[in-house]
Amino acid sequence: MKHIIKIKGEPIMSGVVGTNLVAQVGFIVKDIEAAKEKWAQFLGVEVPPTQPVGDYAVTGTVYKGQPAPEASCLMAFFDVGPGLQLELIQPNEAPSTWRNYLNEKGEGIHHVAFQVKDSKEAIARCEAFGLSLEQHGVYGDGSGEYNYMNGEKDLKCIVELLESYKK
Repeated sequence: MKHIIKIKGEPIMSGVVGTNLVAQVGFIVKDIEAAKEKWAQFLGVEVPPTQPVGDYAVTGTVYKGQPAPEASCLMAFFDVGPGLQLELIQPNEAPSTWRNYLNEKGEGIHHVAFQVKDSKEAIARCEAFGLSLEQHGVYGDGSGEYNYMNGEKDLKCIVELLESYKK
């Protein structure tokens, strides 16, 4: 049974963000190296490389509406199915959605991510649904952007919108 969602009277056929296919589940961790080892053992795969989020000159990270040049993290990715990733994130000490989650909740599932075609449109639809933009930035290699929408009140997690730029 397909659910038709209406936001401000407009029907949306494939969910608020235009898709119902989860692209990624992100975990906040204190020790990315230890977490990578455990997940690799559990999944029976190679340990992936750790990568930094990137330089602020590229990422332009904004947290709660303010530039966040110090916000940073280490990341690692596991491909766990067709089009699905498991992401591990170890934040630094600077204010960010990642650090806030670790400080308030400890380690655990931080976000569920969806690949979108138009971030601006998806953000507007999320805001109409009641979510608020918490943090956004550009991928460290400049190939796309991420937007964390706070959905903790109704969805009990953060929703991440991922958009890859066409080259």
